[in-house]
Amino acid sequence: MEYEAVIGLETHVQLKTKSKMWCGCANSFGSEPNTNVCPVCLGMPGVLPVANAEALRLTVLTGYLLNCEIPRFAKFDRKNYFYPDSAKNYQLTQYDKPSTANGHVDFEFQGGTSRVRITRAHLEEDVGKSTHFERNSGVDFNRAGVPLLEIVSEPDITSADMAYEYLNALKEILQQGGVSDCDMEKGMVRCDVNISVRPKGTKELGAKIEIKNMNSFSGVRRAAEYEIARQIGVVSKGGKLIQSTRRWDDVAGITEEMRTKEDAHDYRYFPEPDLMPFEPTDEWLAEVKSRVVELPSARKARFMTDYQLPAGDAEVFKANVELGNYFEQIAKQAKNPKAAANWVINNLQAKLAETNEQSAQEQAAMGLEPADMTLLTLDSLKFKPEQLLELVGLVEAKAISSSAAQQVFAEMFETGKAPAAIVQEKGLAQVSDTGAIEKICDEVIAANPGPAADFKAGKVAALNFLKGQVMKQSKGKANPGVAGEILERKLKG
Repeated sequence: MEYEAVIGLETHVQLKTKSKMWCGCANSFGSEPNTNVCPVCLGMPGVLPVANAEALRLTVLTGYLLNCEIPRFAKFDRKNYFYPDSAKNYQLTQYDKPSTANGHVDFEFQGGTSRVRITRAHLEEDVGKSTHFERNSGVDFNRAGVPLLEIVSEPDITSADMAYEYLNALKEILQQGGVSDCDMEKGMVRCDVNISVRPKGTKELGAKIEIKNMNSFSGVRRAAEYEIARQIGVVSKGGKLIQSTRRWDDVAGITEEMRTKEDAHDYRYFPEPDLMPFEPTDEWLAEVKSRVVELPSARKARFMTDYQLPAGDAEVFKANVELGNYFEQIAKQAKNPKAAANWVINNLQAKLAETNEQSAQEQAAMGLEPADMTLLTLDSLKFKPEQLLELVGLVEAKAISSSAAQQVFAEMFETGKAPAAIVQEKGLAQVSDTGAIEKICDEVIAANPGPAADFKAGKVAALNFLKGQVMKQSKGKANPGVAGEILERKLKG
């Protein structure tokens, strides 16, 4: 019998706020343990939570970005459980009345577009971080109370690869929407992966196995691949799967059972008595909706349609919003947007990365930390976008050769001078005067009788050698197209 996988993901994302969810403690990473804490996030008796207004905005903004409905009534609930990293012995979350519901994410997968439905994206608080040492354990509560968004998908995912692509698409949306930095090295994104298998073609779901606290997308993919194969192996041999929670051992490449899965009633949810329900007004919703950005997938499609870019170029500008915005400043005026895209991607982006890498090494040698370094940005370039467009125009008009254009660009990057001025100063204008080029061609043919004879004998590649000699003798100024035509005419004549 053939089996298929059914996967749903619960993705926990830390929101991009300056302070925590219920208090004024800093929402920051890397501080000394238990220094960003107060009686509220330490769960002291008698303290009262006050909701972070920006976290509420970012939650609803996420709902708009994920095509969700925004209910006019939401509330917070206590999820009761005992664990050392939860100082209050309960977690504040949204249970039956979340801030967003019923959305979807569209993304590219296997040459087409796939859709994963979003059940809800609800707001809750993060818990502390446990660290286990050789003889004891410790809890750092700096993370406790940080605003956390849990994005729950429907079980629409059918493979480990699809889960990986969905997570990357979700991350892009959240980063570009300004919701979260999604820095996985700082624990800003964590996933619970729910997997079941069933006979292919049937509708009934199998026993749900949850893999907890995955902290990398590649780990999710590897764990899902293993768990799908494991479950199919069990049921194929007549075994029975039971609902449970497992952990992923990335070193061993296996999942291990932790416990049988609790149901919702085990957490004894009840409404948080110290927080009023959240009922957004029309004006408040309009303000949040004004912050919605163009979705990455829509941006890629628009670049391909409006500027006739190939998918690869559009993908670069989808992933790098600042670079894409820079390109658009040029493309709206360019006769050939593709040529402009080539310069932005292959020259400007590469030069910027090279310059910043060198600058970072120099500043590191001076003892500066990465957060304190000053690096070059698109906004701080010495030349304006219009000047890069001018350079593209000079190449397109064959006023300068491609090699000369590289020299001009390097000078522009260093000094900010206009391309035309650089061409004039350095004498880089391309020569298209047939008389002058003919003279050089005659000299090259005379000086290279062997390659000339090879071309006459049918070796087409010999013409490229001769053309290269013309370009060398003209110091790169000869129009290569004109040079090729003249050489071919003379050798065939």
